[in-house]
Amino acid sequence: MLRLENLQKQYKTGDRALKGIDLVVPKGQVMALIGPSGAGKSTLIRCVNRLVDPTSGHVYLNDMDITHLGYRGLRVARRRMGMIFQEYALVERLTVMENVLSGRLGYVGFWRSYFRKFPQSDINEAFRLLERVGLDNMVDKRADELSGGQRQRVGIARALIQNPELLLVDEPTASLDPKTSRQIMRLISELCQERQLAAIINIHDVLLAEMFAKRIVGLKSGEIVYDGPPDGLSPEVLTTIYGEEDWTATIDHVDEEDLTEEERRERERLMKKSS
Repeated sequence: MLRLENLQKQYKTGDRALKGIDLVVPKGQVMALIGPSGAGKSTLIRCVNRLVDPTSGHVYLNDMDITHLGYRGLRVARRRMGMIFQEYALVERLTVMENVLSGRLGYVGFWRSYFRKFPQSDINEAFRLLERVGLDNMVDKRADELSGGQRQRVGIARALIQNPELLLVDEPTASLDPKTSRQIMRLISELCQERQLAAIINIHDVLLAEMFAKRIVGLKSGEIVYDGPPDGLSPEVLTTIYGEEDWTATIDHVDEEDLTEEERRERERLMKKSS
């Protein structure tokens, strides 16, 4: 379980990116974080794993207070948090397998990691994860030979090989086409369900958030202005989060053949709600 208590971040410029965020994300819950650019979504995610140090407040992962950990303690804590990046953050010249195994760097010693000598159990798990994300036939391909969707799948496998308790996902579909975006969101949602992982997904696409997350948190100017189920995202709530807009436009054209039966029903429900 992740718990944020009065989390605040103020930059040296004086800008307050987060203004006292209180939030609990229980085990197994996929939560989508939505809001306009500059709302504080990426800052929130980066405060959780201390890529950005909060100004005040607390971040708890189960019984561990991450906020005030020193270097060594933070290194251990980050093993428990898998991060999936918008721009993939892969090493281009390394193979798919090597990039996935880099998720184990926090567990092996310096020299073993330097010479890429990972335990056989890690290698076996990497093979299993690559099969699960649909890349078992690309183990030896270099990362720079992959499509955007394939790169994101490598990033997902790399995060999961850490065996984390929490997934932090920063704009996983921003560089992807609509069909691939749905496939990636579906995969993340299924994996969280299979592993009972808590997840925070920072995402701009409201429709994808509604389709694949069980809980939506809307941020505006560093404050939570909505916290509830997808059903509660009425045009009025979306206007509060983003400002005036024709919210029927959030229901984009979708290739029906790419949707599961459950997703097709959900899309029809969302279309009726917005009309």
